[in-house]
Amino acid sequence: MVDETADDRGLDGLRVALVLGTAAGGVGKHVRSVAERLAGRGARVVVCGPASADELFGFAGGGVQFAEVDLGDRPRPVHDAKAVRRLRSLLRGADVVHAHGLRAGALTVAACARIAPGPLRLSRGGPPLVVTLHNAVITGGRTAAIYGTLERVVARGATRVLGVSPDLEQRMRDLGARSVGRAIIPAPAPRAQPGPAVRADLRAELGVGDRPLLLTVGRLADQKGLPTLLDAARAWAGRTPPPLVAIAGDGPLEDELRARIEAEDLPVRLLGRRSDVPALLAACDVAVVPSVWEGQPLVVQEILRAGRPLVATRVGGIPGMVGADRRPADGTLLQGPESEAALLVPPSDPDALERAVSRVLDDPALAARLATAAAHRSALLPGEDDAVDQLADLYRDLVGARR
Repeated sequence: MVDETADDRGLDGLRVALVLGTAAGGVGKHVRSVAERLAGRGARVVVCGPASADELFGFAGGGVQFAEVDLGDRPRPVHDAKAVRRLRSLLRGADVVHAHGLRAGALTVAACARIAPGPLRLSRGGPPLVVTLHNAVITGGRTAAIYGTLERVVARGATRVLGVSPDLEQRMRDLGARSVGRAIIPAPAPRAQPGPAVRADLRAELGVGDRPLLLTVGRLADQKGLPTLLDAARAWAGRTPPPLVAIAGDGPLEDELRARIEAEDLPVRLLGRRSDVPALLAACDVAVVPSVWEGQPLVVQEILRAGRPLVATRVGGIPGMVGADRRPADGTLLQGPESEAALLVPPSDPDALERAVSRVLDDPALAARLATAAAHRSALLPGEDDAVDQLADLYRDLVGARR
């Protein structure tokens, strides 16, 4: 499966195949980080996925190989059948297989399993299969039905399922998955945080002046709740001075969002895809995450590391990341190094979002408290080595049980 000359430290030449589909952001970064660190510990790693993912994240190198598999982001029966055959060939001889994402997971189950009357079972002698679910199904209709089928395939066919949030874990348990756990998805190790000069330069570049700068970073897609953000921006436009809302990212909703911003003369600027997110965070006054759903979003981890006041939706794994799952019964913010590091609001509620952000802008003491809590909270979040420690232990246990 992979080159026999890989280093032999820690994982003793364990043959690991990582499978992913079309990945535009956090999933690709996570798989690259895991692949590099597994190889650094002596595993022989191959990443299987579409060429576009390798072009974005550059998986090959440092003891990691890349094998192209046409795993698209939507069902295509002929292409999917070819992908399953290709995976079946690539995965032969692997000690453990780990797929990332629902579609990649379901197709990998098909590649590693045989269909027989009754439950789906892994083929005799086949490798243990781990599937990490990075996203919830938030659409309805026919698409939801298709993804529901994929969820059942993963629940029945994977040796172990990891979810990035409590709701995903519970979904798999409800569907009968034999073993379910929590995935660790850390943001890549940060470089040095930008200094005051960077903040001043970037605010000058954006022409912010003395206005508050609100920042959202994410793909311009339905999951990110951007229409709700624009609804809230309409109310913020009445403040003096009106904040500038900057949205960093690209995606399929770009034209629709731009048309609405122009038609309603909203104080919102689309910045496109940016490589200087730490600098943008240093320049902003409040970071806003209005998503309909999130798992363990890398941008929330980056916001916490930057020590910025955060307003986010209470969805998926965000409450656990910011410490809100520990809030006392009276609803007050926690105090101390493990305090709640964000104001959380319901998803798809522009009035709640507008009020929470306005509260931070109107109360410098609250903003400072949230910023301090964010910095403290970031120190408690797991890092990339923690993620690989978890996987290395899991892989050893699964391979040992199989043997």
